[in-house]
Amino acid sequence: MSPLQYLPDPFPEPVPVRLFLKRDDLLHPQVSGNKWRKLKYNLLEARRLGHHTLLTYGGTYSNHLYAVAAAGKEGGFQTIGVVRGEDHQTRDTPTLRFVREQGMHLHFVTRQAYRAKTSRTFQDALIGQFGPFYAIPEGGSNALAVRGVAELYSELESQLGERPDVLTAPVGTGGTLAGLVASAPVGTQVLGFSALKGGAFLAGEVERLLNETGRPVPPPSARFQIYTEYHFGGYARTTPGLLAFIRVFERQTGVRIEQVYTGKMLYGIFDLARRGVFPEGTKLIALHTGGMQGRSPVLDTVFN
Repeated sequence: MSPLQYLPDPFPEPVPVRLFLKRDDLLHPQVSGNKWRKLKYNLLEARRLGHHTLLTYGGTYSNHLYAVAAAGKEGGFQTIGVVRGEDHQTRDTPTLRFVREQGMHLHFVTRQAYRAKTSRTFQDALIGQFGPFYAIPEGGSNALAVRGVAELYSELESQLGERPDVLTAPVGTGGTLAGLVASAPVGTQVLGFSALKGGAFLAGEVERLLNETGRPVPPPSARFQIYTEYHFGGYARTTPGLLAFIRVFERQTGVRIEQVYTGKMLYGIFDLARRGVFPEGTKLIALHTGGMQGRSPVLDTVFN
């Protein structure tokens, strides 16, 4: 269980919410945050089915590839990462160096081929090249991931001692938000903050994942909402304003965050709160989804 930390004065100016941060960044040194929860039942299922190899997908800075490589090594699995962009085959990033150190085999494909990664033709080619494997989708989001994330709510309520008014999470593929929606009680609002530009499609992804679990799914407006305007230019993009906000947040709380997911979510919470979206005294729990391997080193040198 990760800690729940109350942050009395986290933002550049006071806002009328009581902010609690669920510190899933502390769950595991490499398989941190939502990745640990999303992979938990997938790894158990791979073992139950007798698989020895995990195959998954991601980009050259992917938190997901990073987590699968570490979890696979720890669990005794061979791992294969299908990487978007064949132009990166001769390049290197800190993420790719790490996953190779964990023993992950990297298979680079064109961006066009990557878009067809779930097709039968693409899957058959992978099986022909690598043999049988347990496939984990990009970002780790499937019904088993939703099950793992859904275990969060009982932790939160026991730690807070009461029902929170609002739960929030960054959204990349929808699995984490779906887990919160699946477990949150009526009366608790669930909000997502898209890390992607053009993230309107993510509501549909959350609905799809909830349907895969077999749970009855009410209309989105009754259970959750995804804000799509806090992407700061798109996935892994940032701005001086976001970096400045993160530096203030870290200075005032002592909590390190990153600019890809959690930083954008926290900025969104701050902006909504100062615009009066939340009633005075709202008890809001924000999920720190880890991913600190993707934290920009610029944050350690700028605005000091």
